[in-house]
Amino acid sequence: MSPILPPLVSADELAAAADRPDVLVVDATTRLATTVEGEPYRVAPDIDGFRDAHLPAAVFADIPGAFSDPSARFSLAVPTAEQFAAAAGALGIGDGTHVVAYDTAGNAWATRLWWLLRAFGHDAVSVLDGGLRAWTAAGRPTESGEPKPVPATFTPRWRPELLATTDEVRSLSTGDDAGVVVNALDPATYRGEQEISPYSRRGRIPGSTNLPLFDLLDPATGRFLDEAGLTAKLQEAGILDARRAVTYCGGGIAATLPAFAAFVVSGAEVAVYDGSLSEWTADAALPIETG
Repeated sequence: MSPILPPLVSADELAAAADRPDVLVVDATTRLATTVEGEPYRVAPDIDGFRDAHLPAAVFADIPGAFSDPSARFSLAVPTAEQFAAAAGALGIGDGTHVVAYDTAGNAWATRLWWLLRAFGHDAVSVLDGGLRAWTAAGRPTESGEPKPVPATFTPRWRPELLATTDEVRSLSTGDDAGVVVNALDPATYRGEQEISPYSRRGRIPGSTNLPLFDLLDPATGRFLDEAGLTAKLQEAGILDARRAVTYCGGGIAATLPAFAAFVVSGAEVAVYDGSLSEWTADAALPIETG
């Protein structure tokens, strides 16, 4: 199915198309917390928040549950094609569905769903700019409760080029292959100076640049910067000019936001290192930089 909406949609654009039967709005909000040094993230789908208020007719995607592989070593890992097809179909995402993803937690959970859908061959997907906050700021209504999805059939078509492996990241980080590796976390975490770390070791993948995901958003509205602002940030990190660009974070969530931004401004296909620092720092044979 060809997309019927642009990758990044405003509240007004979504409102104009929301009544179409082939448009499905999906809330992907997840809460993440780091509470104990060296212990993995605590992640929980915000189903209670969804029940309190969501966009009209929206359904809820359990990103750490149904849309992650429960058998993987690290949480939030990409599911198998069979797992993803089952989760997408159960929500009502079919081959002829245009999905509009949103969240209430900074857009990265919405871009994670955007990236997952595209990685499994479904290009008809958009992100609501600014999420629920922008929707209500535009004077649009919300609903409460939990709508029952109408199941559909989703056909997965895996696109391996959108997923970077540890071996590829190692090659890029050592300069053996032309490309750039970009860390999407805050500067303190990039330098290994965060107060509490959920990773086995502090620091970053050697040779990687830093583009904090929130630098791509307007702090006053939670919406993405305009095209010129996004382009400047992405070029500064080397993403737009690289032959191959890979983003990473802690567990593959924040990394999807700069990948999404690059696609919005230039159509660039940026790969995500899904295991990110959770996987990299757990392997003592892989180097780490700090400072």
